[in-house]
Amino acid sequence: MESFETLLSASAEAHGHLCPGQVVGVRMAMLGCRLIGLEDPNRRDQIKKLIVYVEMDRCAADAIAHVAGVKLGRRSLKYMDYGIMAATFLNLETSRAFRVLSTEEARDLTCVYAPEIAGNGHSQLEAYKRMPDSVLFRVQKVRVNIAEWDLPGPTRRKITCSICGQVIRDGKEIMLDSGPICRPCSNRCYFSHPQEVTWPGMDGSPVAACHH
Repeated sequence: MESFETLLSASAEAHGHLCPGQVVGVRMAMLGCRLIGLEDPNRRDQIKKLIVYVEMDRCAADAIAHVAGVKLGRRSLKYMDYGIMAATFLNLETSRAFRVLSTEEARDLTCVYAPEIAGNGHSQLEAYKRMPDSVLFRVQKVRVNIAEWDLPGPTRRKITCSICGQVIRDGKEIMLDSGPICRPCSNRCYFSHPQEVTWPGMDGSPVAACHH
């Protein structure tokens, strides 16, 4: 794995800015990957062995994904909406998994590790660089029971919603006595009152049709 400073610089550039969350995320990913025995998770022979579960949608999540090389579209990045600054790193080959949590005490110790720097954000950023892993993080060894259809790779399961006919992939249907349904039809989703609409240029295409 590349050096911390190299990874932090690249991650901040990809994310759009450098902040304390980027430092925490980069260090969290470096520690988590090391604990499960993947020293270079972006390498071809290691990238398919890793799944990461992030528990927050904050700056640290982008840093973790960047360092570990995991992606939603590759199904190696799983987002769990827990609101906790934590991530679990799973080695699919060995089933070893560790959950790394950012400690709340670390925030209160910034003045100890960066006493010469004024400004809360700047002192946090520098302090998080200097803190030992044991101060910045707690680590839990965990067991991750992952379903076959949640693994990376091609779609393993397709079911049609018995109400609207929409195809539901990878075991995300809700089973009722009347049959499987999608979450929008169950009203247990993030939107409500869907209405089909038309839009300007709806018949357009980014690639011009070829006429012979």
